[in-house]
Amino acid sequence: MELVGAHKWVEIRLDERAVPTAFESGFQPVGIVGSPVDSWTTVFVTVLEHRSSWSTRSRATIDDTEPASSRQGAIDGALERRDEEELAKLVGNLSSISGETCKACLRRLKAAVTDDPDLVGSALPACEGLLTDDERSVRLTTAKLFVAVAETDPDSVVPTVSKLADRLADDEEFYYVRARSAEALGYVAIDHPDTVATPELLADLRIGLSFDEPEVKEKLAKALEHVALGDPERLAHHHSSALAEHCDDESELVRYHLCTALVIVGCEQPEHLSDVVDTLRERLTDENPYVRGRAAEGIALLAQSSTAIGPMPDLDQVDSVDDPPSFLVDRVRFARRALDDERPAATPGVLGTLDSVRDGTDDLVAEITSLDADGECSHCR
Repeated sequence: MELVGAHKWVEIRLDERAVPTAFESGFQPVGIVGSPVDSWTTVFVTVLEHRSSWSTRSRATIDDTEPASSRQGAIDGALERRDEEELAKLVGNLSSISGETCKACLRRLKAAVTDDPDLVGSALPACEGLLTDDERSVRLTTAKLFVAVAETDPDSVVPTVSKLADRLADDEEFYYVRARSAEALGYVAIDHPDTVATPELLADLRIGLSFDEPEVKEKLAKALEHVALGDPERLAHHHSSALAEHCDDESELVRYHLCTALVIVGCEQPEHLSDVVDTLRERLTDENPYVRGRAAEGIALLAQSSTAIGPMPDLDQVDSVDDPPSFLVDRVRFARRALDDERPAATPGVLGTLDSVRDGTDDLVAEITSLDADGECSHCR
């Protein structure tokens, strides 16, 4: 927390041993009240033309005298001038203002990501402390900012991977914050799998599929898909079977992302799908056509390898629905040809390749999360 300004009353909590140091740094004590409960001391101080950096999880109780519009205007000005130094300074001071003003400024930054992700990304290290802010709404707004930058400029988020991983691993963290942290890590993993896909983080992603809130599980599954895109080998040997165990999840997004992750593994090492062939066979009758399509694609990849598949259901039943999406029709056709030993030419974009999985994945998720008959999207977060 950075305390800046003159004649502002601030309440801070310090360990008793740190009180003398605080006074020596220029804080003038007004009153001290000891706390027998937790051995902390509450100190009321006056900030006298003093600037000092304090690292803390707690947000100070500050009476903002500067209007929120002024803070936002200053950030807008730095963005327009592309002034990285000034922007980082302004962002670094967000912990010393009210939560509502802080969130408004973070939203301004998030809105600017589309036009200038590099500039906003340069300010991320200055606001990583907000990921552990006292107010969970501030933490969530900050995590959403990291997601927006990670999707467009993952390089900028690499220095803060450990902070995001800490949020994901914190069982006491607000589950939406954990979900967004997982999502941001997944986007970074596409370009930086060595940095993100550590054994510890993969374990957090995989284990969370068993007990986390539905909203978190969807982001965990999405992150695992992105880890596979970054390096299919990461999931090939030890994680494919574990992922297959959750391909019957209640959430169609979880099922889709995990089946897609298995297909990605199969694109590079189809023999590893032999352990999950039963799961792929079961998903051929999934109620969601996009999950069925991914399952058919996985079956096709396995059929093209030397691995025996065993009895298969009638593929005619897989796409025999009213107005099936082309995504499903194309992959069922791909599976039929593979089962008949017809191999397509290895051209860019052909089904069963990493390029084909990368292209259009976001559009497919948008289709899955599209409005239902009541005009409500059950997956909008």
